[in-house]
Amino acid sequence: MINWNIISASSFRLADANAEGATAAGHDVRRIEVAEFDFPLLRTQVEFETGALPPALEQPKGDMRWAERWVFLFPLWHGTMPALFKGFLEHIFRPGFAMEYRKGGFPKRLLAGRSARIVVTMGMPVLLYRWYFGAYGVRGFERSMLSFAGIKPIRENLHGLTLADERICAR
Repeated sequence: MINWNIISASSFRLADANAEGATAAGHDVRRIEVAEFDFPLLRTQVEFETGALPPALEQPKGDMRWAERWVFLFPLWHGTMPALFKGFLEHIFRPGFAMEYRKGGFPKRLLAGRSARIVVTMGMPVLLYRWYFGAYGVRGFERSMLSFAGIKPIRENLHGLTLADERICAR
């Protein structure tokens, strides 16, 4: 489970519920709290393709390679995942982990056989995010990172109005 560690009771409850459900079903769970790691953001294509992975991310990379099913949980910020969360994924999804570039052909998808669930919390209604905004942040993540690396199926759970007053949510 890859979680964006934000001070939000609903995010922690969702992460805990996912982990408890998987454990109860007999699965082993390794949890990655992205905000706990200190790493620089990638700044160039050369750095992405040939740079060394920061030492702090070696363990999370190993945990992700080990896992067959991934759960990504993050809040929606400005229509997409938080920048640090994306920066984490850019480091992990480098060539050699997510794909293998070949001359004159489409990259080999190295994560085939894995599946993923994307769990997103947001302050707006989910219907508004899907209809008006086109859910571009989640769709881009699904298509440009996960599907491109061979991960399928990809499921999603979007939770809206997480910042709303409890009386509104109760309706």
